[in-house]
Amino acid sequence: MKAEIKRVKDLTLTGKADSGHWVIMDTSEANGGHNGGATPLELLLMGLGGCTSMDVLSILKKKRIALDDYECHVEAERRDEHPRVFTKVKIHFIFWGKNISDEAVKRAIELSENTYCSASAMLKKATEIETSYEIR
Repeated sequence: MKAEIKRVKDLTLTGKADSGHWVIMDTSEANGGHNGGATPLELLLMGLGGCTSMDVLSILKKKRIALDDYECHVEAERRDEHPRVFTKVKIHFIFWGKNISDEAVKRAIELSENTYCSASAMLKKATEIETSYEIR
């Protein structure tokens, strides 16, 4: 996997990886940017949420669990000092639908967390990751 980062203006950047899709990265105006895109650490957090979500949704589909809707909320705490690394990450999964098996959801999250999610595997070496879920 490769990525290419190009400067647009000041601290506004664009990035593209193997898929060929460009993403805008930026920071606040107070930090020298233009507030025109997600920060790199926000993208890291979204990447974790997306990675684990794809796992969980795929596993539930294989188990023939039908969902009406789905959301994943990811929240990170960071150190005050530099480097401002994540100190704790909370991932909360929300599932909507009828007849959603509690055991299937638990197992899907566990498999993502411990076997399939590459982003989680990398981040949990450096920070605590806590998961929770609800079925509505």
